[in-house]
Amino acid sequence: MRQRAHIAPALVLALSLLPGCKGCKDEGADSDSLSADGGAQTPRSGVKVPLPDGWSAQVAPDDSFQAGPPGRPVLRVDLRRGQGEQLPTVDALADRVREESKTFEVSLDQEESKDTYSLLRVTMAPKLGDGGVGLQAPALFGARRVGNDLFLCATLPGASPEDVRLATEACREIEVQSK
Repeated sequence: MRQRAHIAPALVLALSLLPGCKGCKDEGADSDSLSADGGAQTPRSGVKVPLPDGWSAQVAPDDSFQAGPPGRPVLRVDLRRGQGEQLPTVDALADRVREESKTFEVSLDQEESKDTYSLLRVTMAPKLGDGGVGLQAPALFGARRVGNDLFLCATLPGASPEDVRLATEACREIEVQSK
């Protein structure tokens, strides 16, 4: 149980860094446009998130796309329509993670950026009241620009180092397909 107490703040951090896509349905991104394999199911353009073998996906009640091994989502993707120009640099992303995680010890493990994405892999541990740190956990925070849209990626609490690696690959390869 102690592990859960330390992971819960990480979820709050992930959700504060990557808030949900309010109103995406109203802008034409209905739940059917994201299928379990990330492919488009409607005649409109759809989002394709390449998933590792064995992973499944669903659209969560808050309209975020979540994927991971069956029954255990580890990757959250939020769509920001028309905000592609706001792609943060990897340095800005790292600054934001540090700013929003004052109650965590954060170590930057890997930074990766290109013209269309910024990906940041970190190890986080909650700072304890006695001056120590709690259980360490890996995490991904990322952003990918596809056309005019911005996709925000974050791993969810409980992700293993391998889950974070696979989520990083999936975020890097997000694309939009037209039918």
